[in-house]
Amino acid sequence: MALAIFDLDETLIHGDCSSLWSEHMARLQWVDAESFVKKDHELMAAYARGELAMEEYMAFTLEPMAGRTPEEVAYDVEPWVEDVIEPLIYSAATRCIAAHRQAGDRILIISASGVHLVQPIAERIGVEEVLAIDLQVLNGVYSGQTQGTLTYREGKVKRLHDWLDAEGENLEGAWFYSDSRNDLPLLGLVDKPQAVNPDPVLREHAEKHGWPIHQWQ
Repeated sequence: MALAIFDLDETLIHGDCSSLWSEHMARLQWVDAESFVKKDHELMAAYARGELAMEEYMAFTLEPMAGRTPEEVAYDVEPWVEDVIEPLIYSAATRCIAAHRQAGDRILIISASGVHLVQPIAERIGVEEVLAIDLQVLNGVYSGQTQGTLTYREGKVKRLHDWLDAEGENLEGAWFYSDSRNDLPLLGLVDKPQAVNPDPVLREHAEKHGWPIHQWQ
């Protein structure tokens, strides 16, 4: 049995769940639709260029949730996952996960999105174990802040190593599937890096190093 690790956004789903959730918060009238979505798109463009300060993005996107209970947010996330996210799940991704499960591999999603989104999406895909950006809860409500190490770039590596230690696991024979240059630190650690619909920087790196490249539709 080996670990089969998956990024989420643009790897398992055709889109970025954080940005899609920002658009949904606009529909819920939690934010000013035009200005908030415009700012979100600007920050996501910086992410695509590998220039995003994740702390800035999370502070921006979590602010509308400050003062809301996790239960209140989950109440709106659940139908959003069904209506918006489920149609975006790559069928090739579900087949890949099924093949790893059939092989007896342990499946883990590690994402640079908030756990309030990643956990229910993973459950819809059929994956129980996730590492994602944790949200601070104070006095029963979201504070609008994150907590702990952010699962982004080298932060994914740190969080994964902490998880491996806690679970008594290792990376021998491990797979990692990702679309993004931001995941090169983790892709470089595993025995079987897999580029999925890669951005230009990751594609060039994958071709140079002979990594498999998948086009999932």
